Amino acid sequence: MAIIPQIKLFEWTEIQTIGDLVRLRLVLDYMPDEELMRTLERSRGKGRNDYPVRAIWNSILAGIVFQHESVEKLRRELARNGQLRELCGFNEQVPSPWAYTRFLKALMKQEKLIDEMCEKMVKQLSEMLPDFGKNLAMDSKAISSFAKHKNKKGETDGRRDTEANYGRKEYRGVHENGKTWEKIVKWFGYKLHLIVDAT
Repeated sequence: MAIIPQIKLFEWTEIQTIGDLVRLRLVLDYMPDEELMRTLERSRGKGRNDYPVRAIWNSILAGIVFQHESVEKLRRELARNGQLRELCGFNEQVPSPWAYTRFLKALMKQEKLIDEMCEKMVKQLSEMLPDFGKNLAMDSKAISSFAKHKNKKGETDGRRDTEANYGRKEYRGVHENGKTWEKIVKWFGYKLHLIVDAT
């Protein structure tokens, strides 16, 4: 394995200059996910292992690092990029859409372990940065669902988004000439509320 140069914590200019695969390698190396992986591997049991749990998980993390909006975009990138497939842990074959569907269903059952991973990373940051969490900023973001409309009561066939809802956000202001303006954004999906360390 190539040696990755030491990077100062949160030096964004240094993170931007390294390649995408090196950034992904950093995420894979430092993600405290061993307990999650062992749990998912145990729940899979002795069935077929065409697409190993760890490889699919690594590819999910790659999709986040590379900002792929959907599993299909991630799958296209994996099909195109042999280095990415190798880094994630796949041989030549890209997982099928239903392999991701099954994996994500299994992953959603492990919410407690995922929360513990996040808490562990926050604790590590708190130890490295004594003022971590002192200055906070809050914001929200609309996240559209790929579903077209709200699920009807009782429909649980796995093809519909059962938790999304309609959202609306209004923006108002005054132009320099004194004229007021208003913008209304509507979506079907979710609203992500973020509280982040502003420093």
